[in-house]
Amino acid sequence: MSLTPTRAHRLAVIPGDGVGPEVNGAAMTVLDAAEQTFGFATERTVLPLGAEHYRQTGQLLTEEHIDTLREQDAIVFGAVGSPAVTPGILERGIILALRASMAQAINLRPVRLYPGVATPISGLTPQRCDLVVVRENTEGAYVGTGSMVHRGTPAAVATQESITTWYACERAMEFAFALAMQRRRRVTLCHKTNVLVQAGALWLSVLETVSARYPEVETDYVHVDAMCMHLPVHPERFDVVITDNLFGDIVTDLGAVVQGGLGVAASANLNLDGTGTSMFEPIHGSAPDIAGRGVANPVGATLSLALCLASLGEADAAAAVEAATVHVLGGLPAPGGPEMGQSTEQVAEQIAERVRIAAADSTTAAPPDSGSLMTQLAAVMPRV
Repeated sequence: MSLTPTRAHRLAVIPGDGVGPEVNGAAMTVLDAAEQTFGFATERTVLPLGAEHYRQTGQLLTEEHIDTLREQDAIVFGAVGSPAVTPGILERGIILALRASMAQAINLRPVRLYPGVATPISGLTPQRCDLVVVRENTEGAYVGTGSMVHRGTPAAVATQESITTWYACERAMEFAFALAMQRRRRVTLCHKTNVLVQAGALWLSVLETVSARYPEVETDYVHVDAMCMHLPVHPERFDVVITDNLFGDIVTDLGAVVQGGLGVAASANLNLDGTGTSMFEPIHGSAPDIAGRGVANPVGATLSLALCLASLGEADAAAAVEAATVHVLGGLPAPGGPEMGQSTEQVAEQIAERVRIAAADSTTAAPPDSGSLMTQLAAVMPRV
């Protein structure tokens, strides 16, 4: 059953490089099904950012691109990266530039082990692994300030600065506590206060200030090195984890391994105040070794799409995409590659069909499961 659209959203689509166009296309297949089922529409603007565009034009993220992106309600991103381009150029010139220009205050990464998905952690069950990492996304060591003198000589000296402000920490912390209120009401700060004493002291002060506004939420602290030990062994200790930019980048990749691999991991780069556009992307990168073969797992992309729909207020559609993805994922013999047994598009079609099935019960179904991250995210995202 297809419903007449009553709501419209403007999406920027950036397919990117490698397997990016493949998984992005798969996400669009699922989005088509969600639109037909839940009565909304999207106007999609495709931007050719990536390695080939850079090699042909010398352009990374331009002011024209930024103007276009500001007009959108969300950005759906595939991946960038190519062996033909020096590492760091695309990452800094596109991904980090997007986060900065769109004021994407936090990077949100779920670490959830879904039923039927193999994990390298012996004895781990889905009931024990359901946490969300809220990563401050604009500061820390990623601001890019630093210098090098005597480059290319044995006397070379490099400095790399890290910046921490109360404003950015509080903004991310406030979101973490609001999200925890929708979940199990526990927030853990992850940092390295015994070595990075100044930045760590600021983070702890912010934690104390914000936690006073949420007396129902329990708080915890863990050093980042200890986090790398506890996360694989006792993930049930964590509900919402708040951390800085660099630590968040490292910890969430570890989390992706725990939950079954990079191919099943999703992320959101969220603008919280309407000054820019939020962006949603799988975290697996461009995977040039399997690009063009149709064997990339699109689950990271479809779960990122679900996060996108939740942020747009399409909570029912978001929960349905999440549930459909999880159903199909649990039946795959392998998380990706030829061993997956199906092509990227075949997996997407299965997920889309599961979304369409929801239409049969759309008028009588109960509200979305409160345990769905998509439902939780839809409850805390500001409408701007």
